[in-house]
Amino acid sequence: DQGFQYQNSRYQACLKEYRVFQSMSRKATCLDNACAESFFHQLKVGTVHNHHYDDFQALKQAVKDYIQYYNYHRIKTKLAGMSPVEYRIHNDQLCA
Repeated sequence: DQGFQYQNSRYQACLKEYRVFQSMSRKATCLDNACAESFFHQLKVGTVHNHHYDDFQALKQAVKDYIQYYNYHRIKTKLAGMSPVEYRIHNDQLCA
């Protein structure tokens, strides 16, 4: 997708406000952004691909709902069959 979300001026301003430095690879070499690229791909597939939203608020709610699902309900084999939040809680309990 060529990193359009990273080029957004509001996104860049938010990063600057919180002193976060973005890293962008050259075209076709996204290894340093693989996690972010994977998330944005999943987000787009789960929300905007094959969906039509009547207004920005509907899209915004769909993104919020998807992030809630992604963190709290999506089961990952790599995370021992737990959601990301369950896995973090489980690991915290093991390390305590």
